[in-house]
Amino acid sequence: MENLVEIRGLGIKAQTDSGRMIDIIRNVDLDIPAGEIVALIGESGSGKTTLALSIMGYLRPGCRFGGGTISIAGQNIMALSEKQRASLRGTEIAYVPQSAAAAFNPALRIMDQVIEVTAIHRLMSPEEARQRAIVLFRALSLPSPETIGDRYPHQVSGGQLQRLAAAMALISDPKLVIFDEPTTALDVTTQIEVLRAFKDVMRLSGASGVYVSHDLAVVAQIADRIVVLKDGQVQEEGRKADILTAARHPYTRELLAAFTPTPAAGAKADADTPRKGYILEVENIRAGYGARDENGEPRIIAVDSVTLKLKAGQNLGIIGESGCGKSTLARVISGILPPFSGSIQFDGREIAAAAADRQREELRKLQIVFQHADTALNPLKPVGEILGRPLTFYHRMNGKERDDRIDQLLDLVHLPKSIRYRLPSELSGGQKQRINFARALAADPVLILCDEITSALDTVVAAAIVDLLKELQKELSLSYLFISHDISTVRSICDEIVVMYEGQKVDQFPAQALGDESNHQYTRLLNASVPRLDPDWLDNLDISGFAAMGR
Repeated sequence: MENLVEIRGLGIKAQTDSGRMIDIIRNVDLDIPAGEIVALIGESGSGKTTLALSIMGYLRPGCRFGGGTISIAGQNIMALSEKQRASLRGTEIAYVPQSAAAAFNPALRIMDQVIEVTAIHRLMSPEEARQRAIVLFRALSLPSPETIGDRYPHQVSGGQLQRLAAAMALISDPKLVIFDEPTTALDVTTQIEVLRAFKDVMRLSGASGVYVSHDLAVVAQIADRIVVLKDGQVQEEGRKADILTAARHPYTRELLAAFTPTPAAGAKADADTPRKGYILEVENIRAGYGARDENGEPRIIAVDSVTLKLKAGQNLGIIGESGCGKSTLARVISGILPPFSGSIQFDGREIAAAAADRQREELRKLQIVFQHADTALNPLKPVGEILGRPLTFYHRMNGKERDDRIDQLLDLVHLPKSIRYRLPSELSGGQKQRINFARALAADPVLILCDEITSALDTVVAAAIVDLLKELQKELSLSYLFISHDISTVRSICDEIVVMYEGQKVDQFPAQALGDESNHQYTRLLNASVPRLDPDWLDNLDISGFAAMGR
């Protein structure tokens, strides 16, 4: 089969803060046959996104080409001027970003943005572009394809916006489409809808594709070939069936092993539990957002009459798709969002609804770790100061005592002591999340609310974070409330699982019972929606259950 893209000996260099140039892509050879999708997989920092963007002739600020060639349809793009490369972007080569929300202008209607590239490059008339957009909306299984373009970005769901980003990329009928982790932030039920839409529309278009991901199961559904990257170098490549069933390189086998975390052992006996009874009891909580109606309730009810209990020394998982209310519930328990009604009992006593009204000791014992470490950590403060603040606030520590404790906290989360002098921007995603967790540990809590803390991490790093949580639980006698849409991760660390749907608790069961016939219909749908390491899984998946759940 003829290759659309041929890369030979590609090198890319990046400038460090000290001004030194380092190699981040090293001597890469890569072929992308016409009509095929090639997946680039690897952990954060492996170079997969840098490599994918370089095919467009684009490098991030501070980077430069260090040698080699990139040819598209026989044309060496590295020999072109920047103006000539720009003329290829959006016409011959298109890009679908990880965050469609960041790619759309909130002030413009969707249709105007989807067809904008056709006007910039004078590809067709506005009416022709609108008709082609509607055809793409239909092919991507978007609702109301004739009118969805009249909406603004905030008026559609996250999954719909990702598909609209694909329509924006495909409107010009490109030869190559680059998908940069486009389903990473989606819950499992939305993810399979988007994946199926991507797969169908790529088949129809006949375009080649580059699919950047750290999720082997996602890659298994959409790619023809897999290229495994680590430290800017190709470790292994081949047909996806060969990679998934007979991986040769140890790093590829590590990625495969990280995909299937070890299930939790199950509920711990009371004799092994440091504290007796329940550490947390949430009773009939109702909470929401927006102005109050005539009855005094929020107009948007995000959590509706939820009751749950967590035994001391155990872990409770809360799963459900985006918008089900699980993160809102975490904010209610932490006191960030006071509920409209209901009560919270913590460590044997009822606590105030708002964090501002809680005692310092109650705040100390109950900590929350947020999903996005980037926004949770002050970008202007070094790690040592970030960790030192709760030590001073909760324990009145200063001077050498505080410095020694900061070193101990870094050791607890398996980070070197020297990292205390770095800013968050100088850390990897996994390191930032470990700092986020170390800050919670600084308070000496008994319960930590973990709100989607692994969702933005690659598979290997996420598995390491989960292993760390298990280790710290044994060492420090912690309890976790673990919120996620990643069912396999929740199952690997939790004793009990609660399932939420449209603000309500619809199911609760021991973690080892996930997949039983006794599970609620929606629980079974969630479990069936988790991608498998089977290339035929998506094509054979029956999604009739979505209609039954009103989707």
